[in-house]
Amino acid sequence: MSSPNLTEPVIIALGEGPENRLEGERPDRQFTTVHRPELHVWRAKAARARVLLYAGGGYTKIVYDKEGPEVAAWLNGLGIEVNLLIHRLPGADDGKGGRYRKDIALEDGLLALDYLAGAQSNLPLFHFGLSSGGHLAGVMACQPHRLKAAGALICYAPINANHRAHKFPHGKPDYPPVEKQDFYDDWPIGLAEHPRGLPKIPVFLAYAAHDRSVPLRHALNFAETASALELDVDLHVFADAPHGFALRSLDGTQGAWPGLAHDWMRRKAGLPEAG
Repeated sequence: MSSPNLTEPVIIALGEGPENRLEGERPDRQFTTVHRPELHVWRAKAARARVLLYAGGGYTKIVYDKEGPEVAAWLNGLGIEVNLLIHRLPGADDGKGGRYRKDIALEDGLLALDYLAGAQSNLPLFHFGLSSGGHLAGVMACQPHRLKAAGALICYAPINANHRAHKFPHGKPDYPPVEKQDFYDDWPIGLAEHPRGLPKIPVFLAYAAHDRSVPLRHALNFAETASALELDVDLHVFADAPHGFALRSLDGTQGAWPGLAHDWMRRKAGLPEAG
């Protein structure tokens, strides 16, 4: 799924500091240093909804092209405005002789929600995250905020089985830096024994059945909780999908996921079918 016509985003600073600089070459650019929270915004013609998008990178970098602009191009084509969060990284050098706190990505996410809440838009909002960005989307879906989202979409994300007490596979080492591991421990998503990590909005999950980087156990834990507590959760599992399938690896059964996600968003936001 290509994105040849995607324009450059409008960059909105959510705090002070120098503009962040991408590293590498298209189509695999990334941010490895972030000192200023930003929104990268792609407007859609006749927008019907909007997304707060969170790219992956394991909270040690932000994978830009694959999980940012390429996803934005697809969503813009559906009439959905995209706001990609470029957030600071827990445990990274803060440029002032210290390190960013464990919850710095959450802080930046709340700054983004505050900005969108003040944008005087009636468009329904979805949180949408891939890989570690899916964990952040789940965390954001649990926050009490005046701007309530219509739902959250989470793809191949480590949402709960990186927690020290719920590690899968068992014996898996902690993740460096310690602030990253602490953030996973503070916010396991979809476990009944951690009620603050239970989203109160509908959730769409898309996972690879044989993923070794992010085992399916993350999604199964959430599905079991959803069944027990009657939460509004849809889970899609694809046998052919690799980890990080996004929109580049759609030659298996996972090729259905973009259409499933679009239909889910339309139904949860009460939008009419596109003519």
